[in-house]
Amino acid sequence: MERKQFQLGDIVQMKKQHPCGFNEMEIIRMGMDIRIKCVGCQHSVLIPRAKFEKNMKKVLRSTADGEADQAQQ
Repeated sequence: MERKQFQLGDIVQMKKQHPCGFNEMEIIRMGMDIRIKCVGCQHSVLIPRAKFEKNMKKVLRSTADGEADQAQQ
């Protein structure tokens, strides 16, 4: 199975929503652990990479897409 592709600054959709009601998170730190910040209430959580990859559904907005758009202009 292919590993999910994500990078710093991406907005990702999680399987379970945050208690505030949003299920969109921004990746703000990467390493062995990943720190994600809720888009709705700005609460941040540090979770192990394996757990993050298991609970991430998909990348909604990628910073690579934004960089590619800026390079074309």
